[in-house]
Amino acid sequence: MLDSEFPVRTNRNHPVHQPVIESGNRAVIVFATICTKNRVPILATSAVHDAILQAWRTADHWQVGRYVILPDHIHLFCAPAAYPARSLVNWVRFWKATVAKATRAGPDALWGKDFWDTQLRQSDSYAAKWEYVRNNPVRHGLVTRPEDWFYQGELHLLRWHD
Repeated sequence: MLDSEFPVRTNRNHPVHQPVIESGNRAVIVFATICTKNRVPILATSAVHDAILQAWRTADHWQVGRYVILPDHIHLFCAPAAYPARSLVNWVRFWKATVAKATRAGPDALWGKDFWDTQLRQSDSYAAKWEYVRNNPVRHGLVTRPEDWFYQGELHLLRWHD
């Protein structure tokens, strides 16, 4: 096969959601970013935060570990609640619709069409990635210290061996 038969796409418009790779006793943790439609800054309110937390508790096929909710996007770490892992795409679709209903916004009005995800690899550090994510509100000028940002937390302890 020639390399030219499979051109490299460097500017993807839609993410490729890879299946979760389970390997022996290794933890499976996925890092995901979900944006609002047109990046409208409507998520960082107590009401939306509560709706998101309730949706994650209801949509229990995946467990949410640490998360940060910014005005126009969410960063979260999640892990399958059971094996074999259920579809991450369906799980995100379900809780996005649940939040939209709870906030009385249409799902197509609140959320962007898709989301980005990547499974942490053996060489990745969950702790280091979390430090980067929890500093997002500081980088965006929303607070001066990460611990001052109200819309963050951890629902489940996701076990990871750094």
